[in-house]
Amino acid sequence: MRESRDSADNPDSTPIIIGVDVTGSMGMLAEELVVRGLNETFTMLMDRRPVSDPHVMAMAIGDAYCDRAPLQVTQFEADLRIVEQLRQLWLEGGGGGNEGESYCLAHVFAGLKTEHDAMEKRRRKGFLFTVGDEPVLDGVERDQLARVLGIDARRGISGCEAVKLASAGYEVFHIIVDGSYAARNMRKVRASWEAILPERVLHLKDPARLAETIVATIELVSGRPARAASGLATLLPEPLRRLPWAGLGRI
Repeated sequence: MRESRDSADNPDSTPIIIGVDVTGSMGMLAEELVVRGLNETFTMLMDRRPVSDPHVMAMAIGDAYCDRAPLQVTQFEADLRIVEQLRQLWLEGGGGGNEGESYCLAHVFAGLKTEHDAMEKRRRKGFLFTVGDEPVLDGVERDQLARVLGIDARRGISGCEAVKLASAGYEVFHIIVDGSYAARNMRKVRASWEAILPERVLHLKDPARLAETIVATIELVSGRPARAASGLATLLPEPLRRLPWAGLGRI
């Protein structure tokens, strides 16, 4: 279990989960996003405060069919202790030829293996972003739930069910980055995600804008004017672009 709890220093905590695909198709991009991108995202969350008292948890996502470590998670942290935990993540570089990765492990973990005061005390959702370049494998099989997450279930969980579990406590998004797979198969990648997470899929061509994209999306969903650089609006899912503050020239 992972918990995001209020404290004297963080009395109004908001959980934010960011999971990055670390399989082989991501190549050096995985290291760039985990080592630099997540560090920049955490720093920007602290500086811009798009939500109150952000608590950040990082995930390294792989393939439950063939990887030794298909899901790794840090604790929720409200300070730079998250950086040390990022250094301990194993960038396995695995994955298989099964046309997808086990991103739904992140959704199931968020839905069944996390608890947070934002929801329990204030009925307010946190945020979950997954980041990667491959199609999403449709759900998690029963044996994978047991082996990877320690969940004894009567059956597997579909992709739609996994997203529903996560959505009970989090605003859920996926960011497609141009790794080696997506660069050649963008239509296939997006179609797989739109099937389980409609209108919550972003395409990020420039990985250097990961932090900016995540923070601006949180600002928009939270009802705060986004302060990102010009042009970010084209990355956002259509429902977010239609929000009343999205046309104010700030994105």
